[in-house]
Amino acid sequence: MNDSTAILIKGLIKSYGYVQALRGVDLEVKQGEIFGFLGPNGAGKTTTIRCMLDLIRPQGGTISILGKDPQEDPVWVRAQVGYLPGELSMESNLRVENQLRYYSDLRRNRIDWNYVHELADRLELDLAMPIKNLSKGNKQKVGVVQALMPRPKILLLDEPTAGLDPLMQQEVYRLLREAKNNGATVFFSTHIMSEAEALAERVAIIREGVIVEEAEPSQLVSMVMRRVRIRFRQPVDVAPLTSIEGVSILSQSNGNNIRLQVEGEMDDLIRALAEFPVSDLETEHPSLEEIFLTYYKAGD
Repeated sequence: MNDSTAILIKGLIKSYGYVQALRGVDLEVKQGEIFGFLGPNGAGKTTTIRCMLDLIRPQGGTISILGKDPQEDPVWVRAQVGYLPGELSMESNLRVENQLRYYSDLRRNRIDWNYVHELADRLELDLAMPIKNLSKGNKQKVGVVQALMPRPKILLLDEPTAGLDPLMQQEVYRLLREAKNNGATVFFSTHIMSEAEALAERVAIIREGVIVEEAEPSQLVSMVMRRVRIRFRQPVDVAPLTSIEGVSILSQSNGNNIRLQVEGEMDDLIRALAEFPVSDLETEHPSLEEIFLTYYKAGD
């Protein structure tokens, strides 16, 4: 592990009885990046995060957080981390501010309360409201505030925008980007593809306890097939296009319009089209959600 690595996981294995939740997870997250961890419920996202904080212990593999093994020094590791669990435990009879002060006490009161009030204002969170009167979305805001308020070196966020409306989701994205710009590493799990596309600089897709792909979102999009619609000024013979590697015809009408599927780069197709009377061309890129679903089709 070098100085630029915030999180390093190798060969992580975790079982719950006969259920093997993690089957050799490998991850490396650089300091100061926003990393998305994608997968549906039960894929192993939460288990991975809990192992990173030594809240549960794996049967195999190694974890390093800022150069420290969380099993050897869990107190130090947790002091560096702002953690938002999937379900945050709160005392229903406390007011929001008192709940946050309780979290502050756990961190030995090393909290800037001006910053806490700024976070609450931006998320439209009423600090005087009793926890028991909060909606699910407002409880989520409390979780976001408690994770951000110590200005930690690492943010570990399990489904950070669950229950929030679209405007609040965008505000959370802004807060996380600001944290990144101030030097924090942001690691968040999600099953919302638009969230990963909007926020993450790199993503990993986990399937049944194994990382099946890791790349920048734009790289994942370029790795899969795209669809191309071409309109010609007059009917043409498109047979030469089918000889191009990675190109197949999906549909054709009247010889003037054609719909292709292209796997890989577009260079050869573009060069071949220079010989045709093209009047219009449209490309349709797959979304990250389509890519995600591709990895979750039945079979390996």
